[in-house]
Amino acid sequence: MDPNLENKVAVVTGGSRGIGFAIAEALARHGARVVIGSRNAADLAQAADALNKLAPSRVDAVETDVRDYKQVERLMARAEERFGGLDILVNNAGIGLFSPVEEISPEEWDAVIGTNLTGCFYCVRAAAPRMKRRGGGYIFNISSLAGKNAFAGGAAYNASKFGLNGFSEAAMLDLRYDNIRVSYILPGSVETDFAHPGGKREPGRRSSWKIDPEDVAQAVLDLLRTDPRTMISRVEMRPSQPPRK
Repeated sequence: MDPNLENKVAVVTGGSRGIGFAIAEALARHGARVVIGSRNAADLAQAADALNKLAPSRVDAVETDVRDYKQVERLMARAEERFGGLDILVNNAGIGLFSPVEEISPEEWDAVIGTNLTGCFYCVRAAAPRMKRRGGGYIFNISSLAGKNAFAGGAAYNASKFGLNGFSEAAMLDLRYDNIRVSYILPGSVETDFAHPGGKREPGRRSSWKIDPEDVAQAVLDLLRTDPRTMISRVEMRPSQPPRK
């Protein structure tokens, strides 16, 4: 158990796989009580089962589409009802749809912005009052290096992550005197399903040069262990040795 995490209550969106699952696992393993959210019911049930084997009775799951504010409120309420409050929020839910700007459909644009940016706002808006009632908390927004480096075909995704960075900085200024710290993490290439065609990796295969999801989870743990007098508002993470161009 980590004294910084024991019996703290966390919500992790996009918690059924990839970075979100790794963060939820790390938090549960170090003593937190965790509620994970995901749109995919089958993935969510499988993830909750795996996490509860690691940390029995410390993990709950709520099917959640962060684009729907009522579903977000239900997710945050579950943390209070099941575990007594909310101390940590990890906004990890995200999607990527990539095509030239003139080919992006309005529906695709709305899906990316709605999930990656508006969904984060919904979660912070729903979580902040609950954290204030607990005397403070910590919010993590999982962004991307695509939030500072645009690329062809990435108009919707870049816009969502550039926006998320600005939102995170403003939220940090709004909440700091309520003892709520806000940090945003910008990973580069991470070995998850997100980067693979169809959203699935081949079992047992990985790219040796990419960041592991557990590396991002470790960054979250390290930030949580930082003395409350200090706030590390932005963390950039990138592979040490990507392929040479």
